Amino acid sequence: MKNPEAQQDVSVSQGIRMMFYVMKPSETSFQTLEEVPDYVRKATPFFISLMLLELVVSWIRKGKPSGGLDDALASLSAGIMSRLPRLFSRSIELTSYVYIWENYRLISLPWDSPWTWYLTFLGVDFGYYWFHRMAHEVNIMWAGHQTHHSSEGYNLSTALRQSVLQIYTSWIFYSPLALFIPPSVYAVHLQFNLLYQFWIHTEVIDNLGPLELILNTPSHHRVHHGRNRYCIDKNFAGTLIIWDRIFGTFEAENEKVVYGLTHPINTFEPFKVQFHHLVNIWTTFWATPGFFNKFSVIFKGPGWSPGKPRLGLIEEIPEVEGKEIPFSSSASQLLKIYVLVQFALMLAFYEETFADKAVLSQVTLLLRVCFIILTLTSIGFLLDQRRKAAVLETFRCLVFLMLCRSGHLKPCLSSLSFAFEVVRKEVRIQRRQSDTTALDH
Repeated sequence: MKNPEAQQDVSVSQGIRMMFYVMKPSETSFQTLEEVPDYVRKATPFFISLMLLELVVSWIRKGKPSGGLDDALASLSAGIMSRLPRLFSRSIELTSYVYIWENYRLISLPWDSPWTWYLTFLGVDFGYYWFHRMAHEVNIMWAGHQTHHSSEGYNLSTALRQSVLQIYTSWIFYSPLALFIPPSVYAVHLQFNLLYQFWIHTEVIDNLGPLELILNTPSHHRVHHGRNRYCIDKNFAGTLIIWDRIFGTFEAENEKVVYGLTHPINTFEPFKVQFHHLVNIWTTFWATPGFFNKFSVIFKGPGWSPGKPRLGLIEEIPEVEGKEIPFSSSASQLLKIYVLVQFALMLAFYEETFADKAVLSQVTLLLRVCFIILTLTSIGFLLDQRRKAAVLETFRCLVFLMLCRSGHLKPCLSSLSFAFEVVRKEVRIQRRQSDTTALDH
């Protein structure tokens, strides 16, 4: 049995290799679930490094960054929100798996066998394909997964635009593995399957030759994120594209891909990014007559309505011309700099909270989570230029000071004078705009 403490550190070599799913079974096999490192959290510096590398390469090749700051912050905000429940408990993908393993397993494959490792690699990837496909074909599951597709850009930050709701259905598709695969092996591959999908969210890599036949690549995944008609419901693969080739959902990249939802949401506010489609389902459910039709609103495709096929009609997908301009924030450059600074501070609190969660009280954890959510919401309001954005941000700063004074947060006083100065300016600007509007009327 391996020493649990020795498994807590991930070397630079391992960090790079885990991003591309090229770790060895001998270095990622653990007897107990408690020994398995949190590879996703330990990947944070590699996420940042690769995003900076993508930025440099894009600037050299195209003379511009690979995406907008506003869209990147919205993506990172969604990723942070999706991880916050982990501060209080294991994910349902693990808890449900452990329950089935402990109560219903048929056989126990050896945790330290390379054959078990490779079988789990295939099993998790196969389960992901079917989960991912159903997340596009079942409306209530799409309500969670659409968050990931809501970005109108396509870069490495898009990979981090994750759903809060998605894990509450994805666990179903991995459950059969719990009949014979140890939880510790499953937990490793669940993370690696997710990490592999980070690097394929980029436009700086074109075609990878023969690897395109077997692996999910940036080219294949660009198609999946497209709203062109030829891209809809294609290329559901996680790591291996062979599943799409086998089950008839593969499509090669040809014409220029336009990214995002078929009906863009035009917002950076995190709650709308996460939950707007649930509101749409709720409205459609009550507006649709008949029990079976209401049932179909929930469990058929997002494009379904009475009289249509299960997945809707492809002809109703809006045509794209390739000249679409992604939604962007109208905030001033000064305000965007302020937002970036506040996001960076919040990210430091977020990382510190995960690192210290074992020693923090439940009250402190809850207050920090509330503050992080408040910060992400305020940033979304500021980028959207909502009318109450300055008021909300002022309130957030006051909450920050209260939490620092009570010892639930560590203060970063050097940033506060700049923060309040920008907020005061924004309040004055919005007041002048309101006064001007009142005079006009």
